Amino acid sequence: MRPDEALRYQASDPVARPLAFGLGLQLAVLTLNSAVLLPTIVFRAADAERFLVWAVFAGMVACGIITIVQAIRLSRFGAGYLMLHGASSPFIAVCVAALLQGGPTMLATLVLASGLAQAVFSERLALLHRLLTPVVTGTVIMLLPVTVMPILFRMLNEVPGGAPAVAGPLCAFATLATGVGIYLKGTGGLRRWAPVAGIAAGSVVGAFFGIYETGLVANAAWIGVPQGRPPGLDPSFGPAFWALLPAFLFIALVGATKSVGVAVATQRVSWRGPRAVDFRSVQGAVAAEGVGNAVAGLAGAIPNTLHPTPIAAIETTGVASRGVGVAAGLALVALACLPKLVAVILAIPDAVAASSIGVVMCMLFVVGMREAVSGTRTNPRNGLIAGISVWAGIAVEFDLVFADYLAELAGGLLNNGMTAGGLVAILLATVTMPRTARFAGSLDVAELPRMRDFIAGFARRHGFEASAERMVAACEETLLMLLESRGAGTGQADDADHRERALLITASREDGHAVLQFKAAAPGQEELNLQDRLAWLGEEASGAPEEAEISLRLLRHLACSVRHQQFRNVDIVTLKVAAERRAGGKR
Repeated sequence: MRPDEALRYQASDPVARPLAFGLGLQLAVLTLNSAVLLPTIVFRAADAERFLVWAVFAGMVACGIITIVQAIRLSRFGAGYLMLHGASSPFIAVCVAALLQGGPTMLATLVLASGLAQAVFSERLALLHRLLTPVVTGTVIMLLPVTVMPILFRMLNEVPGGAPAVAGPLCAFATLATGVGIYLKGTGGLRRWAPVAGIAAGSVVGAFFGIYETGLVANAAWIGVPQGRPPGLDPSFGPAFWALLPAFLFIALVGATKSVGVAVATQRVSWRGPRAVDFRSVQGAVAAEGVGNAVAGLAGAIPNTLHPTPIAAIETTGVASRGVGVAAGLALVALACLPKLVAVILAIPDAVAASSIGVVMCMLFVVGMREAVSGTRTNPRNGLIAGISVWAGIAVEFDLVFADYLAELAGGLLNNGMTAGGLVAILLATVTMPRTARFAGSLDVAELPRMRDFIAGFARRHGFEASAERMVAACEETLLMLLESRGAGTGQADDADHRERALLITASREDGHAVLQFKAAAPGQEELNLQDRLAWLGEEASGAPEEAEISLRLLRHLACSVRHQQFRNVDIVTLKVAAERRAGGKR
């Protein structure tokens, strides 16, 4: 289904309450398995099962609240779209380490710190994209299963006392055969239920061998709140906290970049017509996720993140109304208050839970690998960067090299494989970044002479003199459009405000094109997106153009592509201009 052809309700459309609550409950049920299974993996692996029931309850409530915030968009928090939060699988290994080294209070403190950092970093999302390139995020994502799989393998070998040794392997086999079989051979709609079917099959085999905890289900109440309370925070900030904090922050920042992808994809399927991505909404989504993790930390739960499930649901049902997001959040909170239902999942044998999450980790590794090498065609160095970084992370994680030295270096900061591999990837990616020419000034027409000299110098150094005038004209029109979109020259904005706005222009070459990027400080006013304005210009009937349209038409003629990213604190306009080289020009 294409969203512009079959979308019944776009994001801003009201939807009937029965439909909203029906679809919201369906989304909540789809995320229920991960919301219960992931905390189960974490707390059982750390022998902290006495805190498990409360952690599951708190995590589901936190996910429900932030799902509602994402839909209604409270000030700077929330995207204003149908989005769903669930437990975050990349945090499994570091959460287990936090529980083992400091208990629930240490875990709560680290989750709170990572959530606050993520919320703060959402205000500098443009910098995040610059630092965490695809090769860096792909490398970290590949290292996440490397740190988690040993935990899952250990759980596969754990069988309750008195049970036959064959019980664990058969439960794992039933889970994998059913889930993977449905995913490989089933249709798109059926594939979404593959994990549930696999867990159900493994649980049936576990019940046959007597390792499915039926007593836990029988003793659970139908409705209520579990006994317990938030564990509180650890104010000591000892060596264990500082050793684990970088890993938590790293995963939080990488999770933020993945949430950006989910938020962008959600916007693209939530409107009938094509629109430029509103990165202010994306910033709101990342900020809400950070707040969600802070809430989870205070409540004693593991971190949560945006799940891509609603994207497929929107394409399937044609309903993208944010009202469904509110209903899904309420449904998650309601399901958290049904202990009997939660107990059905908590009673699942370790071998079944580990097998189910293991499949997710395998798919996550492939996702990271695909992202890390996505740019190898344009930059062959990315493959080598990813390979070196992944193996460096593996060597550090399993103490294969310099174990004694790394354990003491920087207080154990580099003793975590994911942190070490990620830092290696950042270092290598930074070294190999293409050189760019930079122009710093203010957003003012008085800067035009300096800007022309800057573009002329860039074109001369790279042998692009034949296209220098085209580049200069494109930059001039972009500058004028940025000024015009803020009301300059129309009496709607004060000239002093524009003189105070910083402007940074970078120029680089890429595949026979000149890439010119404008970064202008945003004063917080609303303006039309240049991409949307260019699309609107193409749909208008031909006729005598108005004065405001002339610059748009010129810009569309001069540049091969125009991308306008609107953040709260900065506007970024990226132009790609075809560059003709002079004979014998530098390659």
